[in-house]
Amino acid sequence: MASSSLVKLNASSSSWIGQQSFNQRSGSSCRLPVSNRRVSVIRAAGSYTDELIKTAKTIASPGRGILAIDESNATAGKRLASIGLDNTEANRQAYRQLLLTTPGLGDYISGSILFEETLFQSTTDGKKFVDVLRDQKIVPGIKVDKGLVPLPGSNNESWCQGLDGLASRSAEYYKQGARFAKWRTVVSIPCGPSALAVKEAAWGLARYAAISQDNGLVPIVEPEILLDGDHPIERTLEVAERVWAEVFYYLAENNVVFEGILLKPSMVTPGAEHKEKATPEIIAKYTLTMLRRRVPPAVPGIMFLSGGQSEVEATLNLHEMNQSPNPWHVSFSYARALQNTVLKTWQGRPENVDAAQRALLIRAKANSLAQLGKYSAEGESEEAKKGMFVKGYTY
Repeated sequence: MASSSLVKLNASSSSWIGQQSFNQRSGSSCRLPVSNRRVSVIRAAGSYTDELIKTAKTIASPGRGILAIDESNATAGKRLASIGLDNTEANRQAYRQLLLTTPGLGDYISGSILFEETLFQSTTDGKKFVDVLRDQKIVPGIKVDKGLVPLPGSNNESWCQGLDGLASRSAEYYKQGARFAKWRTVVSIPCGPSALAVKEAAWGLARYAAISQDNGLVPIVEPEILLDGDHPIERTLEVAERVWAEVFYYLAENNVVFEGILLKPSMVTPGAEHKEKATPEIIAKYTLTMLRRRVPPAVPGIMFLSGGQSEVEATLNLHEMNQSPNPWHVSFSYARALQNTVLKTWQGRPENVDAAQRALLIRAKANSLAQLGKYSAEGESEEAKKGMFVKGYTY
């Protein structure tokens, strides 16, 4: 498609690389001659580059964000069980149909992350879910990772599987209509985090991103820094900065086009069990500090995860981050923070579908206004203010 080349940032700007721990500085006297040092990384644009950049910009459009409904069948079962429904394909289909057929959803939602089952499903009337989304000008996305497993040699930490066969799966997803992808890995502050776990997370995200772009999918890069712990916000900032330094180092090493990715970071907050709760103003200050120090302006969109915050907390924090201009589109990619009230309103009853869809529009519009810096929490329900953090939560 494109014939031009894209100049990338110097990968060597990462503050710590490889096996070097958070609290150590390299003492090695081995240095490359100046003539052999890399000063820039240049990548010839691939066949999908123009399309990737266009897709990323479409998703990162003013007043819109991402609806994440990519829960695995097991996680979807937990959500359905909370309202007394069995975990059957028919019930999962009914719930996702409720969400995706909400009239006017595309006014506030630019992309939706789907689980593989949903990507290939249709409504009960036989219309493909990807076509339902396209009709609302919502870009279909797909979860491509295969979940977390224990990381041997680490401090009781995890790594994310799914690279094997990813290229062929991504090609099939593109053919089915997906245009962006999501890969979630996690970093635990109470567990260290170890240099090994952070390096594994960063490398896995970078390989996934390169493979996705090679197959026409805009990769969402998501190293979630879990809320678990009693640490202060300053510790979260320190870890977040070092994680993102490592992630961008390996993204550059893998020749990923920054203009054709989206990020899904955690907000910088104190640990969920910390004695002092931070205000939205403090959370915005620390989160934007981290982003400005670590994220190149070439990245089109920052689509925050909610990570167990209440619906109102997630919206207020996003609003505060949009009180002044940012180099990137600062928006949302929420799952529970868009769906919690919806699910409780629906209760699995056909007669409640309209009310549940109205509840979804209320939350989607609130976050749209937050993205524009125009949200007010006045009139929010008590249900929307309830926190959703679960210690040790697994997807």
